[in-house]
Amino acid sequence: MECPYCQNTSSRVLESRSTEAGQSIRRRRECLQCKHRFTTYERIEFVPISVLKKDKSKESFDRSKLLRGIVRACEKTEVSAQQIENVVEEIEARLQQSPRREITSQEIGQLVLQYLRELNEVAYIRFASVYGEFKGITDFVETLNQLQQEERESSSSPEWSDAGEEATVIEDSSQVMASS
Repeated sequence: MECPYCQNTSSRVLESRSTEAGQSIRRRRECLQCKHRFTTYERIEFVPISVLKKDKSKESFDRSKLLRGIVRACEKTEVSAQQIENVVEEIEARLQQSPRREITSQEIGQLVLQYLRELNEVAYIRFASVYGEFKGITDFVETLNQLQQEERESSSSPEWSDAGEEATVIEDSSQVMASS
């Protein structure tokens, strides 16, 4: 590592720490010649991902573009900057773990929607309206109705169905006892 002060290539590591959720290592170094201290960061170099857009053009995956879109959707909600950063990191990690080096913008949009759906419904609707190119109020109403339907389906308590099964078992055993 070259010293930023004297350009000497000999330095020693004084301290190493994991940063950014284990995505990089921060190293505190000391130049062996001039004795100045400086910090370096070591990151994993990812293979670039190409994004295939709707118009069939390609561009390199841009993390900051993803972050901007999610920040915009989460404005004036209770979603914290750390939660947004976590979502971006998780999406980026999923893209990097994929064996494919080319992904469509629609696939990225669907990933964002999955995370925002769990994080905040308002942010989900905002992102969906831009991503889905809503043309009018009908598109919003359809999406809201779909959210409400999913909410109703997921709110059916498993305890309720268990209680129903127990009641059936009790009825069956009482019938057996009555017939004995």
